[in-house]
Amino acid sequence: MAEREEKRIAVEGAGEVSALLVRPAKAKWMLTLAHGAGAGMQHSFMEKLAEELAGVNIATLRYQFPYMEQRADRGRRAPDPPAVLMATVVAAVQAVVEAGRGLPLLAGGKSMGGRMTSQAAAQGLLRDARGLVFFGFPLHPPNKPGTTRAEHLMKIPMPMLFLHGTRDTLADLKLLRSVCAKVGQRATLHVIESADHSFHVLKRSGKDDATVMRELAETTAAWAEKL
Repeated sequence: MAEREEKRIAVEGAGEVSALLVRPAKAKWMLTLAHGAGAGMQHSFMEKLAEELAGVNIATLRYQFPYMEQRADRGRRAPDPPAVLMATVVAAVQAVVEAGRGLPLLAGGKSMGGRMTSQAAAQGLLRDARGLVFFGFPLHPPNKPGTTRAEHLMKIPMPMLFLHGTRDTLADLKLLRSVCAKVGQRATLHVIESADHSFHVLKRSGKDDATVMRELAETTAAWAEKL
């Protein structure tokens, strides 16, 4: 069983946001886990991923970005400006540094959440993190290949894990491979056959979504052990 604790995190200039700490009894790592642009920390993907990570002894702190926190009261809202998103990433990392009980820290997230984490790291704002984990890095808009969004990755000093599906329309696999090659030994790419940006897989792959979620968690744990 994993300990679950609801938390509030103060974000400079943007008030407070909700967060949820999931900590297994034998936790070896702590991972801040930011959500994607269209769904918050309670989305089924985020919940299942946190459960699988707990199963491999990785604690997680999931948290909301301010715009998602406000949706319940004001309806659908566009994501916050990058400065606010990055300030939220930094606040979440600081929260786990203070509450992590000495666990080594990883930072990352799903899609936009991972990208904002990477941008904060590129600006030197996540020095406590030993590595970054990206669950579907959004390299470019859907079906519009490009690498402009990857330029800041070259400035990140810590190791990075890219978890990517072959049907992901937000990251052409050939382009992502070339980006990882440019980053060099700091980048590790793990490809999941037939998975899309949400890590749903085709039946002919021989896998199901639950198997893929377990693979994401186990791959993250194995990578972390080598840091």
